Amino acid sequence: MKITVWGINYSPEVTGIAPYNVALCRHLKASGHDVRMVTTFSYYPTWKKLPEDSARLYRTDQIDGVPVHRCWHFVPAKPSALKRILHEASFIATSWLRLLFLPRADVYVVVSPPLLLGFAAWVLTGIKRAPFVFHVQDLQPDAAVGLGMLKPSLLTKALYWLESFAYRKAALVSGICAGMMRAFERKGVPSSKTYLFFNGVEIATASASATPMAGVFRSSHGLGPDAFLAIYSGNLGVKQGLGILLDAAALVTKKSVRIVICGDGAERTHLEATAKARGLGNVVFLPLQPTEKYQQMLADADVSLITQQSGTGQFFFPSKLLSNLSAGKAVVTVADPDSELALAQIAGSFGFNVLPSRPDQLAQLLESLADRRSELPALGENGRAFVSRFAFSRVLGDFEAQLGRIAKA
Repeated sequence: MKITVWGINYSPEVTGIAPYNVALCRHLKASGHDVRMVTTFSYYPTWKKLPEDSARLYRTDQIDGVPVHRCWHFVPAKPSALKRILHEASFIATSWLRLLFLPRADVYVVVSPPLLLGFAAWVLTGIKRAPFVFHVQDLQPDAAVGLGMLKPSLLTKALYWLESFAYRKAALVSGICAGMMRAFERKGVPSSKTYLFFNGVEIATASASATPMAGVFRSSHGLGPDAFLAIYSGNLGVKQGLGILLDAAALVTKKSVRIVICGDGAERTHLEATAKARGLGNVVFLPLQPTEKYQQMLADADVSLITQQSGTGQFFFPSKLLSNLSAGKAVVTVADPDSELALAQIAGSFGFNVLPSRPDQLAQLLESLADRRSELPALGENGRAFVSRFAFSRVLGDFEAQLGRIAKA
C-alpha cells in the first residue's frame, strides 16, 4: 500500500504524540509499504523550533527509510487559545499545499489534534480520490471546555461542528482508549466506523544488557540511596495539573521524600518560580531527558507520578503510563475517579490514585510508601502484566490490517 501519515508531531520529538507517529511509520515501512510522513519542524514540548529550522519553509528528511516532509508553522513562545489556533492553522495550510503536490496515497492517516485537519483532509482526499482515517489522540474541544480554556460560544459550536464533520467524512475514526470509544458513540459515530487503536509501547526485555544500571541517575543528581524518588516526566502543561505536586511537597514532612519534575512545556517557568517562592527544597526540576538517561531515571525511581487536571480525564489518555509500567514501576496517579487513568489503575492494580483536589492525601501516600518500599516491586510486576496488551507488535499489526481493508474498499 501507499500510505501517507499526516500529523503535527514527529521525531526528533520524544514526548507526546510524536513517538507513536514514528512507531506507526516504522512498522508500516518494515512491513513493506510505501510510507511517507507529512509533519512540522520539531517544537514540542519546548514550544520552540531549533535555530536552524526557524526560517525554513519546507524540508524533506529521511528517518528510518521514511521520507519526512516538514512544513513551516507558527510556534508561539507563550501559547494561548488564540495563538494555538493560529499555530495549528498555519501547519494545516502549509502541509495541505505540500500534500497537494505529493503523489496520491491509497489511504491517508490523519492524526488529530489539530482538529481542523479533518476538514482539510476531506478536501484533499476529495481531490486525490482516496479515503482517510481520522485518528484522535485528544478530544480537543471537550478537553478545552473541561479545562475552562474555552467557554460555550459560537467558536465552541464551530469546533464541535468541525469535529462532527470530520467523523462523518472519515472512512474510519480511531481513538486511543475506551473512553474515546464511548465519546464517539455519544457524538453519533456508528460503532462500525470506530476502532480502538491503543498507543503502544516497546515492551522492555528482561535481559541484563537491556536493564539500565541502578544508581546512575541518583549519583548524577546527588540523590542518595535512601531518598524516596517520586518522578514525573513529560509535558509540563495546563492539563497535567502539576500544581498538586508542589502543594503535596509543601505538606511532606519526611525528609527522604523527593519529587522530581522532569520535562518542558508552557507551565515550566511558572512551576519553577512557584517552587522557589515557596522554598520547596524537596522538589527537583530537570529538563526532558534523552532516552538513555530517561531509562536510568526510571530505573532509580521508587514510584512514577502521572497527573491530570480535574475535568479532563475522559478526553485523553496519558500514554507515558505505558512506558512507566513497562519499566516495572509502581505508579501513583492523580486523576478523577471516572477518568481513563483511574480506571486503568483499578484494572491493573499497579499503584494508587489520588483525587486532583487532595494534595494532602498525595503527601500522606508518598510518606507512607517511603516506609513500605518492599511492597512496590509487586505493584510493578502487576503493571508489566497489564501493559503487555499494549505491545507495539500487537497494536500496530492490527491497525495495519484496518488500513488494508479501507484501501481495498
